[in-house]
Amino acid sequence: MPKRIINIFGPSGSGKSHLASMLKNKTSCQLIEAKDLNDQVFFEFKTKEALIIENLEEKVLEKLLFSLWNVALQDNKYLLITSLKPISSFKFKFKDLTSRAASSLSIGINLPSDDLISVILAKNFSDKQIKVEKKHIEYIIKRIDRSYEKISQFILTLDKYSLKKGSPVSLKLIKEVLKMI
Repeated sequence: MPKRIINIFGPSGSGKSHLASMLKNKTSCQLIEAKDLNDQVFFEFKTKEALIIENLEEKVLEKLLFSLWNVALQDNKYLLITSLKPISSFKFKFKDLTSRAASSLSIGINLPSDDLISVILAKNFSDKQIKVEKKHIEYIIKRIDRSYEKISQFILTLDKYSLKKGSPVSLKLIKEVLKMI
C-alpha cells in the first residue's frame, strides 16, 4: 500500500512547492501555509482528497496537526507537508506526533551539483535564446550560490540586463549580474 503521508524537504527554491502544485492539480485538494493552520482547515479537509501544508516549522499547533494527520489516515486521504528539514527531525512536544512524523515518507531535495547547474543554465539560456559560451557557464558555476532560487534569479536578471543593454552576454555582464544577486 503506498504511503499517503509525505514530507518533501529541502532548501528554499528547491522545487518543493512545484511538486506540491502537481498534486494540487491532480486531486481535490486544500493548500495552506503552516503558519495559517486553524480549526477551519480541519473541516475543509474532510471534503477534500488531499491537504498540502507548506513550510511547516517546529512551532506549529501540534494537536491540530495531529488531528489532521488522523483524518488523513482514517479517511484514506493524502497529506503532503513541505519543510526545510525533515519533519522526522522536529522536536515535537506531542509524542504521538513525533511517532507519526517518523512514519511518514520523507523525500529530500538537495542543492544542485555543478553538472545540474550547468544543465539548468544551458536549458534556460537556450529557452530564452541567449547565447552563452561554455567557458562562461563554467565561470558562473564556480561563483553562483548553490540554490535553485539564486540560479533562477541570476538567469532572469542576466536576460533583463542583456536586453536592456541590447548586447550579447559577455563575461563583463555576467560579473555585473553575479554582484547584483
